[in-house]
Amino acid sequence: MPKGQCHCGSVKYEMSAETLYSALCHCTDCRRHSGAPMVGWGLVRNDQIQINGETKAYESSENGRRHFCPHCGTSLFYTNEVIFPGMTDVQIATLDDPGAVVPNAHIQVADRIGWMEKAHEMQTFDRFPEH
Repeated sequence: MPKGQCHCGSVKYEMSAETLYSALCHCTDCRRHSGAPMVGWGLVRNDQIQINGETKAYESSENGRRHFCPHCGTSLFYTNEVIFPGMTDVQIATLDDPGAVVPNAHIQVADRIGWMEKAHEMQTFDRFPEH
């Protein structure tokens, strides 16, 4: 079972690698909450994830709850009992091995930042480029 944690290590988790779905979300809420152009998610049933440590929940919408570490602020989980009853969406980039759960779709692309469509065409560097 893949393991993950927040930045400071106060919250650790283990989850099933067999997700109900996994996707890269481009919605405005995910971008605003993470500060990233998209967020990778893996949805599991609540009996497929074990969370050690306390998270704080933020009511990001009427039914949506974004769970994060109260110490370092790392965003970890999303729950919504209306659209995902009994399930937890995990931010897969917080896994110790983020490659353990592979996204298979882009979702909410109606909200995608325009330049993200061609992000794969940008220059790449193995590390920070020299000036």
